[in-house]
Formats: sequence, structure tokens, C-alpha cells
Amino acid sequence: MSATINPLSNPKGEKKLCELCQKPAYLQCSKCRVAFYCDVVHQQADWNSIHERVCELLIPVRASTPFRSLQADRDHHRVQAQKRLEQLLELSHTEAKRQVLEGKYVEALPAGQLSLRCAMDLYGPDAVELVPAYLLLAEANVGSGSLTKAEGYLSQAEWTVMKTPGCSLTILHQLHRNLGHLYTALGNYESALLHFGNDVYYASEEFGLNTVETAGGYFLMAEVFSKQEKLDIANSLYSQVASTWHAHLSKLVECYNQIGNQRAQYFDEAQLAEVNHMLNVMLEAQEQDAKSHPALSHSLGQSLLLCHSLAMRWFLCNNHDKVLEFGRKAMEFSLQCEQKSLTESIHSLIQQAEKHYNAQQTHIIHH
Repeated sequence: MSATINPLSNPKGEKKLCELCQKPAYLQCSKCRVAFYCDVVHQQADWNSIHERVCELLIPVRASTPFRSLQADRDHHRVQAQKRLEQLLELSHTEAKRQVLEGKYVEALPAGQLSLRCAMDLYGPDAVELVPAYLLLAEANVGSGSLTKAEGYLSQAEWTVMKTPGCSLTILHQLHRNLGHLYTALGNYESALLHFGNDVYYASEEFGLNTVETAGGYFLMAEVFSKQEKLDIANSLYSQVASTWHAHLSKLVECYNQIGNQRAQYFDEAQLAEVNHMLNVMLEAQEQDAKSHPALSHSLGQSLLLCHSLAMRWFLCNNHDKVLEFGRKAMEFSLQCEQKSLTESIHSLIQQAEKHYNAQQTHIIHH
């Protein structure tokens, strides 16, 4: 997997630097031979995070190419190289985002660093297109406890945004969301709420108030209020987030049922991790609330909504075991709180999941 290199043998003026720490490299990937590392630890970390998925993709991007005498050939090569860089940027950013949302903050760093390098190669060192990579690396560093590094990346992002007139509302909402994450980690909850409030404002301006993009900011505000033990406010915000996601998922399931067996791509991996995290955190909070106050039908109703949402989320991802798990939970909550409006929808999900499950079992038996 690795081959030793001697830095002294590099051509004059050429330095091979570690993918992760930018220190002199002594190892290279023996497969692609265009990725370099200071030691085995960093090579393994990069492999686990992103390199395994992009090893072959890096070769045409980084390997030296022969001189092309024709302008048309040079133009074609430049266009192809840009497309490959764009592919690498999207892949590394999506992978890093997924790992962050799954709480794998340290694992996300190499993928995030590759995302930043690809963005720099594509757009230059001062472009606003680098901001998503800065924000992703900041979020990963906040999660891993490296707050000083996170502040550095956020400072870069803020400076880039300040230099860019008419910066998009999407970038602004993402910037404030990450600043909110940082101040939450620092324990400065008032500043965190201020930035999450700005996040909600910019997201609502861009996407609308009752959208899943805006709901993410409300969810983060709820978590801060929960840390402050302002549970009434937190639960109110959780309720709004739950309703938004339930409505969104209901529309997606309705769309799926209309197109029959054609399976569309409803979520990318990062979105899947995000919705899974939010719904499960809220469900756990509501179930704890229901245990503490068993007579409160509101908590039962929220648990019903969240279990139904999780059943729909797994239905759209074709995981019928999970559909049955959360669908049956939702049905139990429906009976406990005597809320019948969702019974038909839940029953339909369970029926479809059982049908697919039985078909799978029959297929296994016959083979």
C-alpha cells in the first residue's frame, strides 16, 4: 500500500509534502503514486477517510502529462482536468459532510482537506467557492475539539465573504451556522444563539420559512436552549422542526407512491446523515419527556410524528426492517394518544414494508 521515498532524491525545487500535515513526505501510495505522507499513521488516516475512494481518480489530475503541440489538444486536456477536479471536489466534500454528520469528526478531516485543495486548484486561493470547504473543516475541528483550528478556518471563511460583494444567502446561512457551532463548543451560548438566529434568517430568505434547510437552524437553537435548561423553548423549537420534516417526508412518500416502482434519489449521503441525527435526537428527547410526564399527550404526539417520519425516511431508502421498526412504534404511539389522523398512512407503510420483506424472504428460500 505504501512505498518509501527519499526527499533528497526529489528534483530540484520540488517538494513532496504530506497530504494531511504538509510536512516533508517519506511515503507514497503504491497504487496511485501521486499521494504522499509523512508516516504510516497519516497514510492510514487518509485511506480510511477518502483516499480509498479517490485513489485512481487522482492519477490523471496529479500525474505529469506529456507536452501537447496542438492548441485543441491542450484545450481538451484542460477541460477534462477541470471536470475531474470538479468530480473530486464533489466526492470529497460529500464524504466529509457525511462523516461530520455521523459524528466521525477526525475521520472527516482528510476528506475535508482534499475538498479544500480541489477548490483551490479549481477557483484560486481567494475565491468564495472555497468557503464551503472552510466551513466543513471548521465543523469537523469543532467536533474533534480543535477549536483553535476551527477558528482559523472560520476566520478565512469570514474574510472571504467580506471580500465578496453580493455573497449568496446560502453561504451566509452556512457561515453563521458554523459560527454558532463554534460558540456552542466554547460555551458562549448567547453568541451561539445570535449566529443560529442569523442562520435561520438567511436560510428562510433563501429557501423559505417552513423548509428543511431552515429547520436545521431551529434544531441547533433548540439544542442550545436545552443546554441552558430552557426546555419549554427547546421543545417548542423541536416541535417546529419535527412538523417541518414530517410534512417534507410525507410529500416525498406521496411522490414515490405516484411514480410506482421507480426509485428516485431523494437524499444524498450527507442529507441522510443529517435527517437521521435530528430525528433520533428529537425522538430521544420526546421519549424522555414522555417517561417523565406520562400523562402528556403532547409528548406522545411528538413521538408519533417522529417515529412516522423515521419510518418514511427509511422507506424512501428501501430499508424495510427499519420501516417496520419505526412504523410499529408509530402505531403504538397512535393508539396511546388516540390520534387517528396518521393511522392510515402508517398502516400503509407497514403493509408495503411487510410485502417487500416477505418477497425478500421468499427469494432467499428459493435460492
